[in-house]
Amino acid sequence: MKKILIFSLFAAFTIFSGHVRAQEAANDIFSADDDDLNVGGDIFNDFNEDIEDAKLVEDERFYRYGRFFSFNVSLGLTTFDGNRGLAYENQPPTYGMSFTFFKDFQSALGLGFEYSKHSMFLKDAVLGFPDISTECPTGCAPGFVDVSMLRIFFSYRYYIDTANLGTAITYSNPYFISRIEYWYTTNKYEDQTELPKDSGGGLGAAVGFGLEFPIEIKESYIGLEFLFHSVAFHDKNTQKYAPLNAGGYGFENLGGNAYSSMVSYIFNW
Repeated sequence: MKKILIFSLFAAFTIFSGHVRAQEAANDIFSADDDDLNVGGDIFNDFNEDIEDAKLVEDERFYRYGRFFSFNVSLGLTTFDGNRGLAYENQPPTYGMSFTFFKDFQSALGLGFEYSKHSMFLKDAVLGFPDISTECPTGCAPGFVDVSMLRIFFSYRYYIDTANLGTAITYSNPYFISRIEYWYTTNKYEDQTELPKDSGGGLGAAVGFGLEFPIEIKESYIGLEFLFHSVAFHDKNTQKYAPLNAGGYGFENLGGNAYSSMVSYIFNW
């Protein structure tokens, strides 16, 4: 009888202890849920801290190794296709200057200008200048035309992440570039000084790519840049240079795109 009583008390104690432990576990689970669902809590807190830490590390790396501003002095060549390419003789070099502001390692904004010279020689009379005289019974030819082109531009560069590429590619700092441009063109008739200059502007856009080879890291670079330009020249659809007489030399229009290749010396600070 005594043994049965002791066994009964032991069984009751075991059951009671198990119940207490189960209740405590349940309370822990619900308390954890309460903490997560607390109005003042932030279930994304760890995620936000990771983002902030990564951004802080990236900013510190940029301030230590990145470039902030650069000044570019450039020389190069500007050419054309279409009728404008047929009409023009290019007179290199093209001159350029620009200023670049770096937002981070991969993006930069720029502002600058470029200037190029070209020429045309219209050996026959054209529709725009049909002057007929005893000296020119079939019309006087405009002759030599000096062409000046000035463009002002705003640019955006995106530098390619070359961390996982070869050393040569990494040190070349490749980038893509896009530009919004305004081209101002002046045509001066050297052989017909009585004719007024023909001037006008046109809006354009350019896309291309470039490379920057360091001379001294963060201090100075040599840059190469290649661009395709699409421009609404003020004389793009003009017929004034179309031949006045059948078989004469001239151009029905001056349509065509522009291409530029520039070599730059770049100062950084």
